[in-house]
Amino acid sequence: MMGASSTSRTLMVEQEIKLYVPPAAREAVKARLTKLPGPRRVRLRAMYFDTPSRWLARHLAAIRLRLEGRQWVQTFKMAGADSVSRIELNHRRPGPELDLSVYAGTPAEPLFAALDGELALRYETDVMRLVRQVRVRRANIEIAYDVGAVRAPGFEAQINEIEFERTAGWVDALFGVAIDWVKEHGLVLDARSKAERGDALARAGTVLAQALPEDEARVRAAQRAQLDAPVGAAKLDLPADATPALALQMLSQSAFDQIVRNAALIAMAPAGADMAEHVHQLRVGVRRLRSGWRLLRGWTTLPEPALQEDARRFFQAFGAARDTDVLLDTVFPTLEQAGMPPLARPVRAEGDAAGMAASHAFQTWLIELLRWLASLPARSAVSQAVAGNDGAEPYAPLAVARLRKWHRAVLRDGARYRELDEHARHALRKDVKRLRYGLGFARAYFESARLKPYLKRLSTLQDVLGEVNDLAVARGYFLQRAHAEPAAWFAVGWIAARLSALESETVREVEALGKTRKFW
Repeated sequence: MMGASSTSRTLMVEQEIKLYVPPAAREAVKARLTKLPGPRRVRLRAMYFDTPSRWLARHLAAIRLRLEGRQWVQTFKMAGADSVSRIELNHRRPGPELDLSVYAGTPAEPLFAALDGELALRYETDVMRLVRQVRVRRANIEIAYDVGAVRAPGFEAQINEIEFERTAGWVDALFGVAIDWVKEHGLVLDARSKAERGDALARAGTVLAQALPEDEARVRAAQRAQLDAPVGAAKLDLPADATPALALQMLSQSAFDQIVRNAALIAMAPAGADMAEHVHQLRVGVRRLRSGWRLLRGWTTLPEPALQEDARRFFQAFGAARDTDVLLDTVFPTLEQAGMPPLARPVRAEGDAAGMAASHAFQTWLIELLRWLASLPARSAVSQAVAGNDGAEPYAPLAVARLRKWHRAVLRDGARYRELDEHARHALRKDVKRLRYGLGFARAYFESARLKPYLKRLSTLQDVLGEVNDLAVARGYFLQRAHAEPAAWFAVGWIAARLSALESETVREVEALGKTRKFW
């Protein structure tokens, strides 16, 4: 896999935004690019390499050999300083042979020095790229429209995406161009790189290769479904001595990744696909984002109010879609099992969640959120600010005081739960979620032996309050139907009885939480 050292090297920081092009927009996107002066087409065939344990992928890096016209180019990429930046090293090669010696003295050297196995071909891409350089105010932008496929043994995925890359000038212009194209063509922000998608296909192919012949069809279907599975919250390890600025950057990026990845899958899903869990995970991401901002309020500069307000607005909008999913997938089956007389189920509004996820309003909010994330100081810079350095305090001790306050508020309101109206009960549920996510963001500061029992009890309380909320929404739905459809009164009565039982259960869980050893 090694060859003669190459002397033609290009190191660059790539700053780009990538968007999925839906089928309905493809002809218009192609026509718009073709009409611009000086477009060029190039076929790009690439081979990506990694170790059997996915060493590079696990470190958010990738290495490839790509044939660009008649020239082979070896490219290494790894995460950059912010959400739109990547470190990229390019070397011209005489043929399709890797040469790792070229990384001596570069940011890539430590990764390759610690390789845990031999590099081998994992997956390939084959795309036709339509490229155009455009000049906008204060920047030069390269627009590249890629159509093709990424392939691994046993699996293939189509590529239809457009990339906007800043080649010169102000990076802020990049976001303006992306927003313009989103509004004009209904494009969808997609955080997955070709390398990430290829790695997922390769992992699926590895599992498929190990399947027995009689299990191949089942395993293939399961792995295909896994490729589009909902994305949960990634583990977030905030340093205990992190400043509020670093904590803000890390928790916001983590929540953004969860939001944008689920949003893309929802927007790209075929008609009729069950995306209920994707919608749930998207809302969890927004809730984590808002909870983190609330936790850090007053200690660092949060995004502008409009960005925060849109987070609340879209959280509620997707909540309406989730309420329908819960009604159809949880409440109706439970009532039918309990003996409810036949009652027609509501029709799930096709495309509601998908339409919201693909809407230019929501996509613009995502890009504006990405713009804000990219405007934050580089992580390497904010990581240097710890207690006693430049007057910055670590966020964790500050957070402990705020989390204790939130804990006391939950116990106070929970103690008088029977007296609370529906609105106040819903507010209590939100306070419990906020406390739980806030504790997750400050996890490194606490002893695990103290925190785990408390989080387990808090999670149980959250589940009870979640069922209360779902049934309260369902009760309103069945009450509307009861006057015209008597069968709905069964649902109203059953829900009333269940809510009464949950009221007592909530009181017991609040009392148990108060007796649980405190996290501090």
